[in-house]
Amino acid sequence: MKKIKEKLIITAAVTGAEVTREDQPMLPISPNEIAEAAYEAYKVGASIVHVHARNDDGTSTQDKEIYKQIIAKIKEKCDVIVQVSTGGAVGMSVEERMQPLLLAPEMATLTTGTVNFGDGVFMNSPEDIHTLANLMQKNQVQPEFEIFDVGMINNALQLIKNNIVTKHPHFDFVLGVPGGIPASIENIVHMKNLLPNGATWTVAGIGRHELPMAVHAILLGGHVRVGFEDNIYYEKGVLAKSNAQLVERVVRIAKEVGREVASPHEVRNILKMEKSD
Repeated sequence: MKKIKEKLIITAAVTGAEVTREDQPMLPISPNEIAEAAYEAYKVGASIVHVHARNDDGTSTQDKEIYKQIIAKIKEKCDVIVQVSTGGAVGMSVEERMQPLLLAPEMATLTTGTVNFGDGVFMNSPEDIHTLANLMQKNQVQPEFEIFDVGMINNALQLIKNNIVTKHPHFDFVLGVPGGIPASIENIVHMKNLLPNGATWTVAGIGRHELPMAVHAILLGGHVRVGFEDNIYYEKGVLAKSNAQLVERVVRIAKEVGREVASPHEVRNILKMEKSD
C-alpha cells in the first residue's frame, strides 16, 4: 500500500453534550477537568480538542463565559488547538449555540443540515447555518463541517461556492448516529469522493464503530476523532479509563501502518489556519 505522506490529525472529543457521569464515571465536566483531559490527550498525540461546556450540575451549556474559562485553562497547559462546539445540545437555539464564537476561537464545528438524532432532531435550518458561518467568517474561525449525512456535504460546498466560508475546507464525517449515515467503509469512500481537491477530512465513528472507522480513515488518508463524546468504551463491556487512552490506541495503530501523527503546529499548517491582521 502506498505510504500516506500527510500526517494524521487526531481530535479528542473529551466531553460532549449527552454523556453523563452515570454512563462514564471518568467524564470531565468542570473547566479544570476538561482542561486536564485535553492536556492528557495532547500529551499522547491529540492535536485538536473538541470542547463542549457543562454547568456545575453536569448539564450542557453554551455559556461563553464557561467556554472562556475552559479555553484559558487549556492554553495554560499546552498549545493544542481548541475546537468549540456550535452544536451544543439537541433543542438549543442558534442564539445559544453561537455564544462560544464570540470568543473568536481558533476552530469551531459547523453542522450543515438537519438530522434525526436518536429520539430527537438536530435542527439546522439554512438560516441558522448561514448565521453561524457568517459569524465564523467575521471572527476568522476555522470551521470544521460536521457531516451527519451525505446531503450536508453539498450544503457545505454551497457555502464555499458563495464565499460565505473562505477558510480551508475541512470536514468531519460523523458515522453511526441513529438517524444519520451508517458507519461503513463504503460510506466513507463515497463521502470523501464528493469533496473538492485539497479538502481534508476526519472520521468520527459513534459507539462501537469508533475503532473500525478510525482504522479505515487512517488507511484511506483521512484523519480521526475519538473521545468520550463519541464512545465511552475501550472494548465491548469495558469502559475506557480516559480520553487519552482512546487517543493512545489511534497513535499506536497509525505508527504500526507507517502514518506519522501531526503536532498542533503541523495541523495549523495543514489546515492553513493562520489569521490575518
